Amino acid sequence: MTAQRRTLLFLCLFFSSITTIVNALTKHQKLDQISALPGQPRVSFAQFSGYVTVNKQHGRALFYWLTEATSNPEKKNLVLWLNGGPGCSSVAYGASEEIGPFRINKTGSSLYLNKYSWNREANILFLESPAGVAQDALIFLIRWMSRFPQYRNRGFYIAGESYAGHYVPQLAKKIHDYNKVSSHPFINLKGFTVGNAVTDNYYDNVGTVTYWWSHSMISDRSYKSILKNCNFSAETTSQQCDDDVYYAMNHEFGDIDQYSIYTPPCITLPNSTIRSLRFKNTLIHRRVSGYDPCTENYAEKYYNRPDVQKAMHANITGISYKWTACSDVLIKNWNDAQDSMLSTYKELIAAGLRIWVFSGDTDSVVPVTATRFSLNHLNLTIKTRWYPWYSGKQVGGWTEVYDGLTFATVRGAGHEVPLFQPKRAFTLFQSFLAGKELPKS
Repeated sequence: MTAQRRTLLFLCLFFSSITTIVNALTKHQKLDQISALPGQPRVSFAQFSGYVTVNKQHGRALFYWLTEATSNPEKKNLVLWLNGGPGCSSVAYGASEEIGPFRINKTGSSLYLNKYSWNREANILFLESPAGVAQDALIFLIRWMSRFPQYRNRGFYIAGESYAGHYVPQLAKKIHDYNKVSSHPFINLKGFTVGNAVTDNYYDNVGTVTYWWSHSMISDRSYKSILKNCNFSAETTSQQCDDDVYYAMNHEFGDIDQYSIYTPPCITLPNSTIRSLRFKNTLIHRRVSGYDPCTENYAEKYYNRPDVQKAMHANITGISYKWTACSDVLIKNWNDAQDSMLSTYKELIAAGLRIWVFSGDTDSVVPVTATRFSLNHLNLTIKTRWYPWYSGKQVGGWTEVYDGLTFATVRGAGHEVPLFQPKRAFTLFQSFLAGKELPKS
């Protein structure tokens, strides 16, 4: 056999192997592709969903839903979205009432389009968690990108809100550390953004009580008593602290939605899902709010439909209980948390990542004052002084740009910023992706 024929034979075998691998990956992608969701309007973009095993031995697999960009998806960044809780669904919240392409109607029978869906600007990947949270999310990304190799080396960002104020920077650090030791890093992490983010136990709690008082939700007496009797640096709270907080919340707050203090709570459906949030050891119960304060209920109706689960390749093991937007069991038993994310922020700022933190200013659970108190203790240098930013012809909020981090408020938004102010949230997202300061006019 001549050298030329040996070379040709090698090339044939090589390209045959590549074709086999590509065909296998394409087949797996096709198995995950969603042809259409029940009641879905016609769209031009592709969708995929399914499970990726992250620990075969323990039977752990994470569920994802990818909504590709509405135009030129092959040229656009990939953004991973994580909701918080801990134990609340990125599908129920991020995808279905915040940044996803669809909204669910009141009966849970059909979908309609979200005018300000973030997949107008990027490919959006929603991931359900926690399981092992950051470590499992890293394994998920590595294996997911093997299934979807077209996203390897693509510009990659992470976004999330609330308790994802822990998940997002923790995952960013995991990816950053992985890339440092990997001989062929392919997760091209550019930065992250988090909204109304749980950041530091001490400063968050002091900032939260300050918000309650400054927004006339509690009395002077309760404010002084909570600050006097609550040691926010301690692992546990005193009985007097718990009593003070309980009194303020149950006798002074009134029947409001703590996640959006100026909009009505959901009162039309008495059996609506209740979410809990831990303030130290005191549980706060809430009903979801927004322009339609009962929207969480529609998600639970829709995603419990067998035809919807089949279309999304979900619940393939046939669990006997209903899917819920949040896991109360997980929320009440969650004890695996860092006290502060500030040291992680410092490390990731030094690594040169693009980092934006934003706050809806009508949220009393992880309020703007809590975030500002926490970020102030990073002691960052101001690059662009505090100014109002605009969305359309209206003030969208206020912002200050530091060396290594941008902070922005979103005017009139509650805890789930894109739910309450979708246009302003979209403007913020566009600016974040472009790496440009928020518009001054």
